[in-house]
Amino acid sequence: MWDCPDFLRLPERAAKPRSTGVTHVLDKGAPAAVVEGLLSSAADFIDVVKIGWGIGYLDRALKQRVAAYQREDIQVCLGGTLLEIAVAQDKLGALAAWAAAEGIDALEVSNGLGWLPAGRKRELVAELAAEFIVLAEAGAKDAAAPVAAAAWAREMHADLAAGATWVVAEGRESGTVGLYEPDGSIRTALVEDLVGSVPVDRVIFEAPCKAQQAWFIRRFGPDVNLGNIAVDDVLALETLRLGLRADTAVR
Repeated sequence: MWDCPDFLRLPERAAKPRSTGVTHVLDKGAPAAVVEGLLSSAADFIDVVKIGWGIGYLDRALKQRVAAYQREDIQVCLGGTLLEIAVAQDKLGALAAWAAAEGIDALEVSNGLGWLPAGRKRELVAELAAEFIVLAEAGAKDAAAPVAAAAWAREMHADLAAGATWVVAEGRESGTVGLYEPDGSIRTALVEDLVGSVPVDRVIFEAPCKAQQAWFIRRFGPDVNLGNIAVDDVLALETLRLGLRADTAVR
């Protein structure tokens, strides 16, 4: 940690490695110079970086990208859509071997495309948890898909029992599906039902928008786990966590 000023009274934040208050960042193929700039200013505030969608499959500099994050004790995760496509093409073993060779330490297991038959997602979590940190996502990417708290909670419990480190509540990078209404407002009843059943410290809530991040921090405190944070928003999110922004400021 750098020599941060300490004259203000701010909430306590654990140093890395953190198990709560996790900030999960979505890397959409940021250029190397952007990654280095992010790490020089905000590495202490990032716990997990997800290389979004299938970007890792195309990135000529993936190994270097992964190494840069891991030098700062940041876990690197592949996006769940890439894994879903690999499973559909019967290439899970090839994907796992390639990810391990590239230094990837975490995989997202999801069924956002709706291609996995019942029970297959939990099998994937159990299989991959033997080699990787697993983030298991609940919810569909289709805005028209039904959102039922009881079904999400059952899925999350099953994934945790199968070996997932965290379960991820779907919100996409747009913040307009899953946890959210099409206008970005929070489905508060869904959230409350989920945390009434699933340990909140094991859930990463995808919250790409500032208003969403502020709501979760006001509701659950600075150590709520938040995901799909844009590269440019890491420092801004930490100001929300610490009450250094009007949305969450306290005397």
